[in-house]
Order: sequence, then structure tokens, then C-alpha cells
Amino acid sequence: MDRAGAAPIVAARGLHKHFGALHVLKGVDLVVAERELVFVIGPSGSGKSTLLRCLNRLEEPSAGSVVVDGIDLLDPRTDINKARQRIGMVFQSFNLYPHMTARGNVALALRKVQRLGRAEAEARARAALDRVHLADRAEHYPAQLSGGQQQRVAIARAIALEPRVMLFDEPTSALDPELVGGVLQVMRELREDGMTMVVVSHEMGFARAAADRVVFMADGLVLEEGAPAEIFGAPRQDRTRAFISQIARH
Repeated sequence: MDRAGAAPIVAARGLHKHFGALHVLKGVDLVVAERELVFVIGPSGSGKSTLLRCLNRLEEPSAGSVVVDGIDLLDPRTDINKARQRIGMVFQSFNLYPHMTARGNVALALRKVQRLGRAEAEARARAALDRVHLADRAEHYPAQLSGGQQQRVAIARAIALEPRVMLFDEPTSALDPELVGGVLQVMRELREDGMTMVVVSHEMGFARAAADRVVFMADGLVLEEGAPAEIFGAPRQDRTRAFISQIARH
């Protein structure tokens, strides 16, 4: 149960994921309260991105349960496309249509997914672009935007659908260092607006400053979780300590 005593907005329990003989998730539990920002860290290959993709069934879990906003995502009766409207996702790659403007990319999602009319979709697209500080770039094509701006358009496309939860999978890893700050600023503002967020990222400074809770994964398991001060300042597990000291040297 979360702080207010309500059911958690995300509850993944006993998640396993096999890719053939490879056992990537080995019984992972992740429970997220409404308005919480949970940061998932760990070495490459630990299963972080697979966990995120299982939370909206981009990957089919081999075993376990996933409930988001009261919806059992693994129930065969669940309309997964409808359920996914509640779960926004932002990837490393921006996946924008190059022949459409920023506004067009955002409006297309609203028209295709929520079946909005053109005028309403355009208005919501402009409002979403305004939230990510790109109102003045609405008529620019992706090739006319920096990588950071393209990622912010991708965030606008996700939040325009008014999801209950946002999943971020390494949202800054494809960006040049000087472009990272603008994306993190938008994520900070989403957090301040009360968006529930699960973030997989190597941006440890952002994790320290913004996360409510940090989850450390290794070898397909959650080894440790706690407040940022605990995980970064006084980790209990040897694997966590080794990982934190390694990233501190970079």
C-alpha cells in the first residue's frame, strides 16, 4: 500500500522472463505508489529494460503478475491497447516520423489511439509541446531539431495521451552531453506535476536529486532498494557498493 493507504498504481510481482535459454528476470517484484518517482539502476544486462517492457507488455512475462492502475495486464480479457494508454513510454530512440512536424507527430498519436478529431488533437498536441518547452518548434520537422528536442517531442507525444504512469528507458543515453539537461528538466517538471514515473537511466545525479526510491538490479534480481541517500550513501549489498563506486569514478 502507498503512503495514502491506497492500492499501488503499479504492482509487478514474481516476474520472470526467459528469452530461450536466457533467464533475464528471475522473480522481480516492483511496487510503485501514485506520484512516486522510482529509479532503476544496475549494470548492463541486469534486466532493467526488460522489466520496464514487461510493465506494459511490450515483452510478455514468462511468469508473474502485472497490475497497473487496477488493470490486470496479463488477463487475456484485458484490451492491452486500451490499457497502454495509461502507461506512457519513452525510449532511447525518439521514433518520430521524419515527414511530420513536431505537432504532427504528437497529434497523430492522439488521433490514432484516442480517435480524437483533428481540431482537438491539434490543440492537445500544442498544449503537450508547450509543457516540454517546444511550443515555438511545433512546425519544425525532426531533422530541424536537436536530439534533445526530438526526445522532448517524444515525451510530449506520451504525455498528450494523459497516462497515469510514465516509463522512461534510458531517455538520455543517445544524447550529446550538452542536450541532456533539457530532457531532465522536463522530467523534473513532470515529477513536480505529480506524474508517477519509473526511470531506467545512468543519470545518477538526477536519481540522487529527484528520485523517491532507487532500485538496484543485478543478474535479473532486485538486490536492494531504498531512498537515494541510502543507496548512494550507505548501500548494504556488496554488489551495490561495487556498482556505486564504479560509476563514481566515471
